[in-house]
Amino acid sequence: MKSFLTPEEEEILRGIRVGSENDPDNPEFPPDNPKFPATPTLEIDLPDFPYVSLKDESVNPTGTHKDRMAWEIVVTYRHFLSAKKRGLIKEELPHMSIITFGSAGLAIQNMLKMHNLPNLKCLIDEKYIDKDTLKSLKKLGAEIFETDLDKKAYNSEEILQMTNNKGGLDITSDEALDPTTRFYDWMSYEIINNNPDYVFVPFGSGHLYENILNINKKECSTKHHDPRFSGNVEILSACNFIGSTTNNPKTKAIKLYSPHLPFSHFNEQWIRLYKFAGFCGPDSGVKLMREDYLDEAIDLAESQGINCEPSGIAGLALMLQMKNSLPKNKKFLIVNTGKTKY
Repeated sequence: MKSFLTPEEEEILRGIRVGSENDPDNPEFPPDNPKFPATPTLEIDLPDFPYVSLKDESVNPTGTHKDRMAWEIVVTYRHFLSAKKRGLIKEELPHMSIITFGSAGLAIQNMLKMHNLPNLKCLIDEKYIDKDTLKSLKKLGAEIFETDLDKKAYNSEEILQMTNNKGGLDITSDEALDPTTRFYDWMSYEIINNNPDYVFVPFGSGHLYENILNINKKECSTKHHDPRFSGNVEILSACNFIGSTTNNPKTKAIKLYSPHLPFSHFNEQWIRLYKFAGFCGPDSGVKLMREDYLDEAIDLAESQGINCEPSGIAGLALMLQMKNSLPKNKKFLIVNTGKTKY
């Protein structure tokens, strides 16, 4: 069959090797050494709570769970190249645009550069991105565009226009990429297979939280389980999934704060439906974290050698904040989304 790819594009396509979509014996992440689980779950010491573990995403290539999302973007380009090879599309590979506070942009650009794919166009606000991250983005070749993210919630058309990306794709809000079911599906199985009674997870864009809930819903509502699933439905249908976020513009957890979160599916009706249907426990929801408990969580994590940044350990902060109302003998899982490597 005739190929419509250039030799360079053929080489890129050959270089993107995907294991499988859901075979735990043939995983797809991390791309250089696929394994399932891809990251470890560690026991941690929390006074009065004997069953606390931590899902550690800091071992990922750029240090956070966003590397999983970045890999899915590369897989998306593989689909583009496969379609172009068959002559279904004739356009050049599109650039992608994203609003980023740093971790997602860095993870995606790092993965794109590894596979010789078009550079990412990043829309940033200097108030919400540290200088080291910005420097690393530029060094990796990302195209940087600045704006005031406090002004309004931008839609896809505006994001593409502001990043000079006519004909490109906005991945901040593009539902075609299935961000709430695909970006973190493998990670979600790694979490729920632990059969926790409570899961505490940072909530920024909401994609990770939504992925976990959607995978849990899927497995609690079917008799035909995904091959990756090894959990206990009876336990997981009562598991409380708690997102930790902030509305404090001066927070240390800068990657969780945004004046506008226009692309999150989370709302009270959504979570109420999941509770009524038995897809999660009655205490599930997104709650505001207090800064003094974030400081306590940072100190506790540091004392136990946990590699994290304030945004990544926000789940532990919220558990500490709620500890007087939590049952001591239940099984808790804290998700550490990691710490950006520069």
